[in-house]
Amino acid sequence: MAEADKYKNRIELLQGTLDMLILQALQRESMHGYAIAQTIRSRSREVLQVETGSLYPALHRLERQKWVKSEWKLTGSKQRAKYYQLTALGKKQLVIDHRRWLRLIRAIGAVMKPEAQP
Repeated sequence: MAEADKYKNRIELLQGTLDMLILQALQRESMHGYAIAQTIRSRSREVLQVETGSLYPALHRLERQKWVKSEWKLTGSKQRAKYYQLTALGKKQLVIDHRRWLRLIRAIGAVMKPEAQP
């Protein structure tokens, strides 16, 4: 595999993981970008911190794929913000991504398991 292909696969894995986390965050309710980032951060017990420079390109990508839709609304503090909502296609994609993620976790766990001693 060419070096460029390896890099592309790595980027796609990272983007795919972020996409899945965003879709999961939106599963219960629509949210604006800052709330999505805060939800991911709090649910991960402060381990995962999604930066603005990663979050908004991901949200735009998800919108282009029709996995989320957006609309402008007022926040509780009367500020205008774009709220994102999971679509039916997004729900289906979340199921696919979650299955893929579980398969990946099992594969990594198998590799990391100490070998049995003879």
